[in-house]
Amino acid sequence: MANNHKPDFSNVYEDTIRAESYATLTFDKTYYLAYRDLPRIISQYVSGKNALDFGCGTGRSTRFLKNLGFTTTGIDISEEMISIAQRLDPTGTYYRIDDGDFSVLSKSSFDLILSAFTFDNIPSMEHKISLLKGLSILLHSKGTIINLVSSPEIYTHEWASFTTKDFHENTYAKTGDIVRIITTDIPDKRPCDDIFITEEDYTTVYNSASLQILTKHKPLATGKEPYQWVNETHLAPWTIYVLKKKTT
Repeated sequence: MANNHKPDFSNVYEDTIRAESYATLTFDKTYYLAYRDLPRIISQYVSGKNALDFGCGTGRSTRFLKNLGFTTTGIDISEEMISIAQRLDPTGTYYRIDDGDFSVLSKSSFDLILSAFTFDNIPSMEHKISLLKGLSILLHSKGTIINLVSSPEIYTHEWASFTTKDFHENTYAKTGDIVRIITTDIPDKRPCDDIFITEEDYTTVYNSASLQILTKHKPLATGKEPYQWVNETHLAPWTIYVLKKKTT
């Protein structure tokens, strides 16, 4: 269950150097697995073409959805990230919002809401629930939320794109604790502080936000990809939750 500890946490992506560095990430190595199966999942569970990228950062996922044919809006709380997203995609639609303020967006207007890695950086179960309830209001009645998050295993193993070997304290993390990880694919090698949450507690979060899990997908590498895998062939670094509103 949730840890009552409230960490001294700040969003590392509200930093110009980190934002510029993060903008260089592509869809290869460990990140390849995060996006590889999304087209198939989206095709199976999403009807309609109006999408929201929640926590869009520098717009990588927003552009990904646009390339799949979606009319996509990207939102983020980081001014630095939104500025870069707009620079990289001048014709795209991006908004810098205050945390939890979705007033710039229309209710019941999105067929798909994608959140890629965003919930890794949201400090408490209560805040996660609040944000999901807010996102649900923006979702069409038959719409889908896809929440792509780091699996608990990502913080205790080595990966093609990440290292955690210097952070032994991650092994003992409970829901609500800060866990540290370094992305080795970017120039900025400062650790990123994420917030740990178990899969059991994610289920509690979704239930509390009146969402049902349609499927949970944990992508593994096949070994045939052109990457030097570390643990990706037998441990899943990511968990992809496909969610719908509960029907009453």
